[in-house]
Amino acid sequence: MGRKKASPDVWGSYEARRRRGGQGGWYVVGLLALAAVLVVAVGPGRVAAWFGAEDTSALPAETARPENAPATPLAQGPTGAHPFRGSPAARWADGRDGITVPGARATGWMSKAQVADALADTVDFLAASNLDPAVLRGERPREAIALINPHQKDMREFLETAFSAPTREQNPLHLFSRFDTTLVQPATKVIKTRGRLDYRAGKNGAVQVTSDVTFVYALERAGGGEVTRTIVRRELVVNWDDPSKIITEPGTFSLVSFKSVSANGGCDKAKPLYAPTFDSDRAAGKDIEATGPEKDPYDRSEDVGTLSDSDECGAVSRL
Repeated sequence: MGRKKASPDVWGSYEARRRRGGQGGWYVVGLLALAAVLVVAVGPGRVAAWFGAEDTSALPAETARPENAPATPLAQGPTGAHPFRGSPAARWADGRDGITVPGARATGWMSKAQVADALADTVDFLAASNLDPAVLRGERPREAIALINPHQKDMREFLETAFSAPTREQNPLHLFSRFDTTLVQPATKVIKTRGRLDYRAGKNGAVQVTSDVTFVYALERAGGGEVTRTIVRRELVVNWDDPSKIITEPGTFSLVSFKSVSANGGCDKAKPLYAPTFDSDRAAGKDIEATGPEKDPYDRSEDVGTLSDSDECGAVSRL
C-alpha cells in the first residue's frame, strides 16, 4: 500500500438521487471511506520505479471499469515543477482528453447524430463543472447549469439553496468542484482525469447517459509554496428526454442521480468549498482526525455506490 502519513488525509463522499413517486426533491447523504486493498501490479512502470525512474507514459483510454487499483509509483510527493509526481495520475490524460466517449448509435428517441451530440454535451457539463478555472475558484457554474433542464423543479430548488444558503444536504460540492481560494491556488493549469461515459435507452425513450470520472487537482498554498493534491470522483446519471413526452428545452438534460467521493477536500459537509491540507499541516497535527478505514482514492475498480454506507471520515493511502 502507499505510504502512511502521521495524520492521514481525509476521504469524504456524497450521494444524491431524485426521489421517486409522490414528492419531488433530492436527498443527499454524507458518506465516507470503506476499507480497500491496494493491488499493485508488477509491470514496466514498477520495474522502472525500482531503479529510481517514474513511469509517466500515457495510459490507454479507459473503456470499462478496471479490475484492480493502479500500481503504486515512487513514494515521492508533489512539487511545483512536478505536481503529479508520485501519483498514478502522472500517467493520466489532461482535462477532457481523459474522459472516454463511446461511439454513437441510434438509441431511444435519438438518431445516431443526436446521440453523438448528447454525449458531447454531457462531457461539456463535466468540463464546465470540474475543469472551468472560474468554477474552481468558487464562481457560479453558469455554463454547467445552462445544460440542466430548467423545468426540473427539484433541481432548480437544489441549486438555489446550494448557492445561497448551503447545507450538508444542499451543497454545490455535490455537483461542482470549488476550492477555498483563501487556502489554496492551482499549482498548474493541468487537471488530470480518467473515466468514461456509457449510455442506454431509458424510461419514456430517453437516452440515459452515465459518467464515472476521477479528477485530480494539484494545488499549492495561497500565495505559493507547498504543493498537495485533491482527488474527486464523480458518477453522474442524466436523461436526454424525448420532448414529446417530457417537458424540456433543446440541448438540456434531466439529472437522475449524482454521487461523489473526495480525498483531501475536508470533512465539513456544510462547507461549499474544498479545503485541502498539506503535509506540514498534518505533521503539525492540524488535519482532521480520520475515524474510518483507509481507502485508495485512485482505485476505480469499485462502484462509487459501494462507498455509500458509511458516515465516517476515513483515511487515504496516498494522494
